[in-house]
Amino acid sequence: MECWVILAAAFVTALAQNNRNDGPRFLSRGHSFRTVVGDTLLLPCQVQNLGSLVLLWRRGPAVLTAASLMVTRDERFRLVDGYNLQITDVGPQDAGDYVCQISDRIARDQVHTVEVLVPPSVRASPESRHAAARRGGAAVLECRAAGNPVPNVIWHKMNDTSTRLAEGPQLQLSRLERQHSGKYICTVDNGVGPPIVAEFQLQVLYPPEITVDRSWVHSGEGFRAELRCSVLADPPAEVLWYQNSFPLSASERITMSVRGNNHTLLIANVQPEDFGNYTCVADNSLGRARQHVEVSGRPGAARFTSSPLAGSRTSYTLSFTVDSYPPLDELRLLYRQLAINESFQQPGRWHDVVLPPPSRPTSLTHHVTHELVGLQPGAVYEAIVQAKNRYGWNEVSDIFQFHTLGGSHSVHADELSPMFSSAAIHRLMTSALALALYTLAG
Repeated sequence: MECWVILAAAFVTALAQNNRNDGPRFLSRGHSFRTVVGDTLLLPCQVQNLGSLVLLWRRGPAVLTAASLMVTRDERFRLVDGYNLQITDVGPQDAGDYVCQISDRIARDQVHTVEVLVPPSVRASPESRHAAARRGGAAVLECRAAGNPVPNVIWHKMNDTSTRLAEGPQLQLSRLERQHSGKYICTVDNGVGPPIVAEFQLQVLYPPEITVDRSWVHSGEGFRAELRCSVLADPPAEVLWYQNSFPLSASERITMSVRGNNHTLLIANVQPEDFGNYTCVADNSLGRARQHVEVSGRPGAARFTSSPLAGSRTSYTLSFTVDSYPPLDELRLLYRQLAINESFQQPGRWHDVVLPPPSRPTSLTHHVTHELVGLQPGAVYEAIVQAKNRYGWNEVSDIFQFHTLGGSHSVHADELSPMFSSAAIHRLMTSALALALYTLAG
């Protein structure tokens, strides 16, 4: 037993002696490191049997350390737990190959490759992040991105991130229109840290554009009239109101207000001299626009309220309303039959009816009902109405079609349609009514 113990001890002693004579060797291995700017990086270098040899850290031709001596003056570098090289506050300039080298005749070394990941950064153009261009022109917004890996740049319009406008450093917009105004964003991302979002404001310059709520405003003496126009312009426009080409100023009865793009002219306690033509005029450095509104005491156009389907074969109850502040003096109704087959509509002659004005209503709206008798069964008719008060006749109403019950051919209400366009109908009805009035007057 003692013999085996002596042999084992001798073997261990011989093995230890051989290891001391083998020379230095690396216990760590070369590796590729990816680190982010600002982080701390540790590059391992573990050596066995270094003996009296010196261990060097090199980067290219520059020596960083020799044994335990720090050769580099960069205080971010230091040796940790022997010969491991630690770099704090890593920067883009620290990328590259680092060599841990044993200074013997063989010059054995171990190489670590460092890649420094850099979060994205952006240089915007224009630097103010505000661009202005005229309507019909072009604008270029730019996000020059830097980082490692190379960042992706994606463009969207604010509040519409689902629509990708472009990819890359430039967003080019041409044939600009008013709706192109607004905020645009470029999103820069390379997977290192959070994405960067740069915001731009694009201003499309254009002359004023005006729309009016109503081109005809009905009122009466002692009542009020409200005129509104909506003005879009960039740069903002100066808005003035005119009556019959004369500028208006605020007074006890006339007030002017602005809310956003809406400009309101309010006339209280309307007087006869307040009736007439008004103009909303908008000016900016690029041009001028105007829209006209008439304030009139004449009645509003009639609105039909009866059903297109008659309740009987030979008669029909026609109902309509007319807005008028003063009492109505006269009402005119014109109606005629349409002979309809599958290929054409042939109108008959107009019947002119003078209706008695309704009794003085308690509100602005006058309700009128009139029964037409002696009609043909299963026939289609059309009607128009015009009303008069002390300020004159109103505009001819829109054409209204209805049909009676019975007959061999049944027409459904949803199949009724005017013979002509609304503009043509208006011209025809006006001419027909004028002719009828002329004939009656004669």
